Amino acid sequence: MNDATASPYRVPFDGTFRVDRAPTAPRDAPGDKALEKRLEKVIEELDELQRKLYASDTFAVLLVFQAMDAAGKDGTVRAVMRGVDPGGCQVYFFKQPSAEDLDHDFLWRTSRCLPERGRIGIFNRSYYEEVLVVRVHPEYLDKQRLPPTLDRARIWEERFASIRAHEEHLARSGTIVRKFWLNVSREEQKKRFLSRLDDPEKNWKFSEGDVAEAARWPDYMSAYEEALRATSRPWAPWYAIPADHKDFMRVCVAEILVQTLRDLDLRYPEVDAARREKLAAMRRSIAST
Repeated sequence: MNDATASPYRVPFDGTFRVDRAPTAPRDAPGDKALEKRLEKVIEELDELQRKLYASDTFAVLLVFQAMDAAGKDGTVRAVMRGVDPGGCQVYFFKQPSAEDLDHDFLWRTSRCLPERGRIGIFNRSYYEEVLVVRVHPEYLDKQRLPPTLDRARIWEERFASIRAHEEHLARSGTIVRKFWLNVSREEQKKRFLSRLDDPEKNWKFSEGDVAEAARWPDYMSAYEEALRATSRPWAPWYAIPADHKDFMRVCVAEILVQTLRDLDLRYPEVDAARREKLAAMRRSIAST
Protein backbone atom coordinates (compact mmCIF):
# COMPACT_ATOMS: atom_id res chain seq x y z
CA MET A 1 0.00 0.00 0.00
CA ASN A 2 1.27 3.46 -0.90
CA ASP A 3 2.28 5.59 2.09
CA ALA A 4 0.34 8.82 1.53
CA THR A 5 2.69 10.74 3.82
CA ALA A 6 5.97 9.56 2.25
CA SER A 7 8.64 12.12 1.39
CA PRO A 8 12.37 12.42 2.03
CA TYR A 9 11.56 15.53 4.06
CA ARG A 10 8.92 13.99 6.28
CA VAL A 11 9.69 14.40 9.97
CA PRO A 12 9.90 10.96 11.65
CA PHE A 13 7.05 9.89 13.89
CA ASP A 14 9.33 8.49 16.59
CA GLY A 15 10.62 11.74 18.08
CA THR A 16 14.14 11.47 16.62
CA PHE A 17 14.02 14.62 14.48
CA ARG A 18 17.07 16.88 14.70
CA VAL A 19 17.05 20.45 13.39
CA ASP A 20 20.80 20.42 12.85
CA ARG A 21 20.46 17.42 10.53
CA ALA A 22 17.60 18.83 8.46
CA PRO A 23 18.86 20.29 5.16
CA THR A 24 18.08 23.89 4.32
CA ALA A 25 19.03 23.41 0.65
CA PRO A 26 18.79 20.45 -1.75
CA ARG A 27 21.93 18.57 -2.65
CA ASP A 28 21.22 18.62 -6.38
CA ALA A 29 18.42 20.91 -7.47
CA PRO A 30 17.37 20.99 -11.13
CA GLY A 31 17.81 24.28 -12.98
CA ASP A 32 15.30 27.08 -12.60
CA LYS A 33 13.64 26.40 -15.97
CA ALA A 34 13.24 22.71 -15.16
CA LEU A 35 11.73 23.56 -11.79
CA GLU A 36 9.33 26.05 -13.37
CA LYS A 37 8.10 23.41 -15.85
CA ARG A 38 7.83 20.85 -13.06
CA LEU A 39 5.76 23.22 -10.94
CA GLU A 40 3.46 24.11 -13.84
CA LYS A 41 2.79 20.42 -14.50
CA VAL A 42 2.05 19.75 -10.83
CA ILE A 43 -0.27 22.77 -10.61
CA GLU A 44 -2.26 21.52 -13.62
CA GLU A 45 -2.88 18.23 -11.84
CA LEU A 46 -3.62 20.04 -8.58
CA ASP A 47 -6.35 22.05 -10.30
CA GLU A 48 -8.09 18.89 -11.49
CA LEU A 49 -7.71 17.14 -8.14
CA GLN A 50 -9.08 20.15 -6.29
CA ARG A 51 -12.17 20.11 -8.53
CA LYS A 52 -12.73 16.45 -7.67
CA LEU A 53 -12.20 17.22 -3.97
CA TYR A 54 -14.87 19.90 -4.16
CA ALA A 55 -17.30 17.79 -6.17
CA SER A 56 -16.98 14.71 -3.96
CA ASP A 57 -17.63 16.84 -0.84
CA THR A 58 -16.22 14.18 1.49
CA PHE A 59 -12.78 15.34 2.60
CA ALA A 60 -11.26 18.65 3.60
CA VAL A 61 -7.53 19.41 3.43
CA LEU A 62 -5.69 21.58 5.94
CA LEU A 63 -2.20 22.85 5.11
CA VAL A 64 -0.23 24.41 7.96
CA PHE A 65 2.81 26.59 7.22
CA GLN A 66 5.32 27.60 9.89
CA ALA A 67 8.73 29.18 9.43
CA MET A 68 11.14 31.82 10.55
CA ASP A 69 10.74 35.28 8.99
CA ALA A 70 11.76 35.53 5.31
CA ALA A 71 11.55 31.76 4.75
CA GLY A 72 8.98 32.26 1.98
CA LYS A 73 5.58 31.24 3.38
CA ASP A 74 3.57 33.87 1.48
CA GLY A 75 5.34 33.27 -1.82
CA THR A 76 4.97 29.50 -1.51
CA VAL A 77 1.24 29.74 -0.88
CA ARG A 78 0.83 32.05 -3.90
CA ALA A 79 2.98 29.90 -6.19
CA VAL A 80 1.42 26.57 -5.30
CA MET A 81 -2.21 27.67 -5.19
CA ARG A 82 -2.24 30.10 -8.12
CA GLY A 83 -3.83 27.60 -10.48
CA VAL A 84 -6.56 26.49 -8.06
CA ASP A 85 -10.12 27.78 -8.24
CA PRO A 86 -10.33 30.47 -5.52
CA GLY A 87 -13.72 29.09 -4.52
CA GLY A 88 -12.07 25.85 -3.43
CA CYS A 89 -9.31 27.38 -1.31
CA GLN A 90 -9.25 29.44 1.90
CA VAL A 91 -6.17 31.18 3.30
CA TYR A 92 -5.93 32.50 6.87
CA PHE A 93 -3.12 34.46 8.47
CA PHE A 94 -2.63 34.25 12.23
CA LYS A 95 -0.54 36.90 13.90
CA GLN A 96 -0.89 38.53 17.31
CA PRO A 97 -4.05 37.21 19.03
CA SER A 98 -6.89 39.63 19.69
CA ALA A 99 -8.56 40.25 23.04
CA GLU A 100 -11.38 37.94 21.93
CA ASP A 101 -8.87 35.22 21.04
CA LEU A 102 -7.28 35.50 24.47
CA ASP A 103 -10.67 34.96 26.10
CA HIS A 104 -10.70 31.42 24.68
CA ASP A 105 -8.43 28.38 24.69
CA PHE A 106 -5.42 28.50 22.36
CA LEU A 107 -7.05 26.33 19.67
CA TRP A 108 -10.22 28.42 19.39
CA ARG A 109 -9.23 31.06 16.86
CA THR A 110 -7.91 28.54 14.35
CA SER A 111 -10.76 26.06 14.90
CA ARG A 112 -13.18 28.74 13.68
CA CYS A 113 -11.31 28.80 10.35
CA LEU A 114 -11.07 25.10 9.56
CA PRO A 115 -11.96 24.23 5.94
CA GLU A 116 -15.29 22.65 5.20
CA ARG A 117 -15.55 19.45 3.19
CA GLY A 118 -14.47 19.89 -0.40
CA ARG A 119 -12.04 22.72 0.28
CA ILE A 120 -8.35 23.27 0.91
CA GLY A 121 -7.67 25.44 3.94
CA ILE A 122 -4.30 27.10 4.46
CA PHE A 123 -3.01 28.38 7.80
CA ASN A 124 -0.15 30.84 7.36
CA ARG A 125 1.10 30.46 10.91
CA SER A 126 -1.29 28.61 13.19
CA TYR A 127 -1.96 27.23 16.67
CA TYR A 128 1.70 26.18 16.63
CA GLU A 129 2.58 29.78 17.46
CA GLU A 130 1.49 28.85 21.00
CA VAL A 131 4.37 26.38 21.35
CA LEU A 132 6.88 28.36 19.29
CA VAL A 133 6.69 32.15 19.72
CA VAL A 134 5.04 31.87 23.13
CA ARG A 135 7.64 29.35 24.24
CA VAL A 136 10.45 31.68 23.22
CA HIS A 137 8.56 34.53 24.92
CA PRO A 138 6.90 32.93 27.98
CA GLU A 139 5.96 36.39 29.21
CA TYR A 140 3.14 36.24 26.63
CA LEU A 141 1.44 33.68 28.86
CA ASP A 142 0.72 36.46 31.34
CA LYS A 143 -1.77 37.95 28.86
CA GLN A 144 -3.65 34.69 28.44
CA ARG A 145 -5.36 34.76 31.81
CA LEU A 146 -4.68 31.08 32.38
CA PRO A 147 -6.11 29.32 35.44
CA PRO A 148 -3.92 29.80 38.54
CA THR A 149 -3.88 26.03 39.04
CA LEU A 150 -2.13 25.46 35.72
CA ASP A 151 1.37 24.04 36.12
CA ARG A 152 3.55 26.19 33.85
CA ALA A 153 6.36 23.68 34.09
CA ARG A 154 4.17 21.23 32.14
CA ILE A 155 2.33 23.64 29.86
CA TRP A 156 4.28 22.84 26.67
CA GLU A 157 3.88 19.09 27.00
CA GLU A 158 0.18 19.58 27.74
CA ARG A 159 -0.22 21.79 24.68
CA PHE A 160 1.53 19.21 22.54
CA ALA A 161 -0.94 16.62 23.84
CA SER A 162 -3.86 18.93 23.00
CA ILE A 163 -2.51 19.51 19.49
CA ARG A 164 -2.03 15.79 18.84
CA ALA A 165 -5.56 15.05 20.01
CA HIS A 166 -6.98 17.95 17.99
CA GLU A 167 -5.27 16.83 14.79
CA GLU A 168 -6.20 13.20 15.29
CA HIS A 169 -9.83 14.25 15.74
CA LEU A 170 -9.66 16.24 12.50
CA ALA A 171 -8.18 13.26 10.66
CA ARG A 172 -10.88 10.92 11.96
CA SER A 173 -13.50 13.42 10.81
CA GLY A 174 -12.22 13.62 7.24
CA THR A 175 -9.81 16.56 7.36
CA ILE A 176 -6.44 15.65 5.87
CA VAL A 177 -3.70 17.55 7.74
CA ARG A 178 -0.30 18.28 6.21
CA LYS A 179 2.19 20.59 7.95
CA PHE A 180 5.17 22.33 6.39
CA TRP A 181 8.12 23.84 8.22
CA LEU A 182 10.00 25.91 5.65
CA ASN A 183 13.53 25.40 6.89
CA VAL A 184 15.59 28.45 5.95
CA SER A 185 19.20 28.83 7.07
CA ARG A 186 20.33 31.72 9.21
CA GLU A 187 22.66 32.86 6.42
CA GLU A 188 19.89 32.88 3.81
CA GLN A 189 17.55 34.72 6.16
CA LYS A 190 20.22 37.40 6.57
CA LYS A 191 20.51 37.77 2.77
CA ARG A 192 16.75 38.14 2.41
CA PHE A 193 16.57 40.69 5.21
CA LEU A 194 19.28 42.76 3.51
CA SER A 195 17.41 42.48 0.21
CA ARG A 196 14.28 43.85 1.85
CA LEU A 197 16.22 46.78 3.27
CA ASP A 198 17.98 47.52 -0.02
CA ASP A 199 14.85 47.39 -2.16
CA PRO A 200 12.39 50.28 -1.50
CA GLU A 201 9.52 48.14 -2.76
CA LYS A 202 10.30 45.54 -0.08
CA ASN A 203 10.87 47.93 2.83
CA TRP A 204 7.29 47.48 3.99
CA LYS A 205 8.03 43.80 4.73
CA PHE A 206 10.64 44.66 7.34
CA SER A 207 10.21 45.68 10.98
CA GLU A 208 12.47 46.17 13.96
CA GLY A 209 10.89 43.11 15.50
CA ASP A 210 12.33 40.97 12.71
CA VAL A 211 15.86 41.76 13.92
CA ALA A 212 14.98 41.07 17.54
CA GLU A 213 13.40 37.70 16.70
CA ALA A 214 16.32 36.69 14.46
CA ALA A 215 18.63 37.23 17.43
CA ARG A 216 16.70 34.48 19.25
CA TRP A 217 17.52 31.95 16.51
CA PRO A 218 18.88 29.21 18.84
CA ASP A 219 15.78 29.47 21.04
CA TYR A 220 13.49 29.16 18.04
CA MET A 221 15.39 26.19 16.63
CA SER A 222 15.07 24.44 19.97
CA ALA A 223 11.33 25.20 20.07
CA TYR A 224 10.83 23.97 16.49
CA GLU A 225 12.75 20.78 17.13
CA GLU A 226 10.68 19.85 20.14
CA ALA A 227 7.37 20.83 18.52
CA LEU A 228 8.05 18.80 15.38
CA ARG A 229 9.22 15.81 17.40
CA ALA A 230 6.13 15.89 19.58
CA THR A 231 3.51 16.43 16.88
CA SER A 232 4.62 14.73 13.66
CA ARG A 233 2.32 11.76 13.49
CA PRO A 234 0.89 9.56 10.70
CA TRP A 235 -2.43 11.42 10.82
CA ALA A 236 -0.76 14.86 10.70
CA PRO A 237 2.84 14.65 9.50
CA TRP A 238 5.33 17.49 9.44
CA TYR A 239 7.62 18.09 6.48
CA ALA A 240 10.89 20.00 7.02
CA ILE A 241 11.24 21.51 3.55
CA PRO A 242 14.59 23.02 2.51
CA ALA A 243 13.79 26.73 2.03
CA ASP A 244 17.05 28.30 0.86
CA HIS A 245 16.11 27.50 -2.76
CA LYS A 246 12.65 29.00 -3.24
CA ASP A 247 11.71 27.25 -6.50
CA PHE A 248 12.73 23.85 -5.17
CA MET A 249 10.81 24.48 -1.94
CA ARG A 250 7.63 25.34 -3.83
CA VAL A 251 7.86 22.25 -6.02
CA CYS A 252 8.32 20.06 -2.93
CA VAL A 253 5.23 21.48 -1.25
CA ALA A 254 3.14 21.19 -4.42
CA GLU A 255 4.18 17.59 -5.04
CA ILE A 256 3.37 16.54 -1.47
CA LEU A 257 -0.07 18.17 -1.76
CA VAL A 258 -0.77 16.51 -5.11
CA GLN A 259 0.32 13.09 -3.84
CA THR A 260 -1.92 13.57 -0.79
CA LEU A 261 -4.92 14.25 -3.05
CA ARG A 262 -4.05 11.39 -5.39
CA ASP A 263 -4.09 8.96 -2.51
CA LEU A 264 -7.66 9.95 -1.62
CA ASP A 265 -8.75 8.33 -4.93
CA LEU A 266 -11.09 11.22 -5.62
CA ARG A 267 -13.86 10.84 -8.19
CA TYR A 268 -16.66 12.96 -9.52
CA PRO A 269 -20.04 11.85 -8.10
CA GLU A 270 -21.75 9.23 -10.24
CA VAL A 271 -25.20 9.96 -11.63
CA ASP A 272 -27.76 7.16 -11.34
CA ALA A 273 -30.15 6.12 -14.10
CA ALA A 274 -33.09 8.15 -12.77
CA ARG A 275 -30.99 11.29 -12.59
CA ARG A 276 -29.59 10.72 -16.09
CA GLU A 277 -33.13 10.47 -17.44
CA LYS A 278 -34.05 13.78 -15.78
CA LEU A 279 -30.95 15.42 -17.22
CA ALA A 280 -31.80 14.07 -20.68
CA ALA A 281 -35.32 15.48 -20.36
CA MET A 282 -33.97 18.89 -19.37
CA ARG A 283 -31.59 18.81 -22.32
CA ARG A 284 -34.43 18.05 -24.72
CA SER A 285 -36.43 20.89 -23.21
CA ILE A 286 -33.58 23.39 -23.55
CA ALA A 287 -32.74 22.25 -27.09
CA SER A 288 -36.34 22.66 -28.25
CA THR A 289 -36.72 26.28 -27.10
